[in-house]
Amino acid sequence: MEYITTTLGNLVHQTAFFSLTWGNVVMIAVACVFLYLAIRHGFEPLLLVPIAFGMLLVNIYPDIMLHAEDAANGTGGLLYYFYKLDEWSILPSLIFMGVGAMTDFGPLIANPKSFLLGASAQFGIFAAYLGAMAMGFSDKAAAAISIIGGADGPTSIFLAGKLQQTALLGPIAVAAYSYMSLVPIIQPPIMRLLTNREERKIMMKQPRYVSRLEKIAFPVVMAIIVNIFLPPVAPLITMLMLGNLLRECLVVTKLSETASNTLLNIVTLVLTVAIGSTMAADTFLTTDTILIIALGLVAFAFGTGSGVVCAKLMNKISGGRINPLIGSAGIASVPIAARVSHLVGQQESRNVFLLMHAMGPNLAGVFGTAISGGIMLALLS
Repeated sequence: MEYITTTLGNLVHQTAFFSLTWGNVVMIAVACVFLYLAIRHGFEPLLLVPIAFGMLLVNIYPDIMLHAEDAANGTGGLLYYFYKLDEWSILPSLIFMGVGAMTDFGPLIANPKSFLLGASAQFGIFAAYLGAMAMGFSDKAAAAISIIGGADGPTSIFLAGKLQQTALLGPIAVAAYSYMSLVPIIQPPIMRLLTNREERKIMMKQPRYVSRLEKIAFPVVMAIIVNIFLPPVAPLITMLMLGNLLRECLVVTKLSETASNTLLNIVTLVLTVAIGSTMAADTFLTTDTILIIALGLVAFAFGTGSGVVCAKLMNKISGGRINPLIGSAGIASVPIAARVSHLVGQQESRNVFLLMHAMGPNLAGVFGTAISGGIMLALLS
C-alpha cells in the first residue's frame, strides 16, 4: 500500500500543477488570447499561432526549454535547440534568403534615390538607442532594443544574439513582430500629421524599366560591397542577395521556389516557436519588457516621421515631383509599409498610385536596418 501511495504521489508531483506560479497562469492566458486573435480574427496567424503555442508550452512545462548544461543527462529540452538556432543567427539568415527569393528589387534599382529614404527612416533606431541608454540599459542592450524601430524581426533577433542579449530576445522579438503587424494602424496618423492634402495628392511618374541584366548584377554587386565594407551583417545581406540571385538568374527555378516557399515556411515556424519559448513568466513579466515595448514604439514612430520629413525635403528639391507619403515606407516591413503608403494616397485621390514608388524605400529600409545593426555591432563588439 505504501508503495502505491508513494508512486501515486510521485506521479502527482510530476504534473505541472506543483510548479505553476501566478505569472505562469497570466502568460498562459495571454497565449490563449493570442491564439484566439490569430485563429478567430486572422491577426498575423503565421506569426502569432506558433509564437503563442511556444509561450503556452514553456509556461506549462518549463523543462521543454531546459538548457543542456543544466540537464542531468546532458540533453536539453526540445525548444532549447530551436532557440539555439536563433541564438546562432542561423534562422534569421535563412529567412533573409527566403525573402530575397520572393522579392523583386526592380523598384529600388529603378530609383536609387530610394536609398536616401531608407536611410532616413533609420533615425528612429538611433533615437531609441539614446532613449534606452538614458533609461539605464547597457550599451549592448540598448543597441539590441533600438533595432525594433526598423520593424524587422529577423534583424532584431540577429543583433540580440550577436550582442549576447539573449535574455531580452523574447520581448525584443515580440515587439518587433507586433509593430510589423501594426504598421497599418500606427503609420497613417503620423503620415497625415506631417503632410498636407496637396502633398498627399501628388502623382508620380511610372518607374523606368529595369533590365534582366541589372536585376542579376544587383545581388552580386551588393553582396561584394557589403562583405567588403560591412562584414558584421554579411550573413544577413549575403543570404538576402543569394535568394534574390536564385530568383533573377532564372536557371535554378526549383531552388528559388524552395527557398521562397517550403524552406521559408519551415524556418519561420521553427523561429517563431523558439521566440514564444523565451517568454516564460519569470523572464518576460518584468519592467524591462514594458520599457522595451515602449521604446520600440517610439523608435518606430520616429523612423516613420523621419522618412516622411526626408521625402518632403526631396519633394521640395525636385520641384514637387515626389509624394512625401512614400517616405514612411523606409522601414523594413516589406511590403506592408509600401502598401500603407499607397492606401493613404488612394484615400486622398483615386488617381494616386504609390505602390511601386514606395517599394523602393521599403526595400532600401531592409538594407538600412541591417546596416544600422552592422554599425552597432562594429562599435560594440
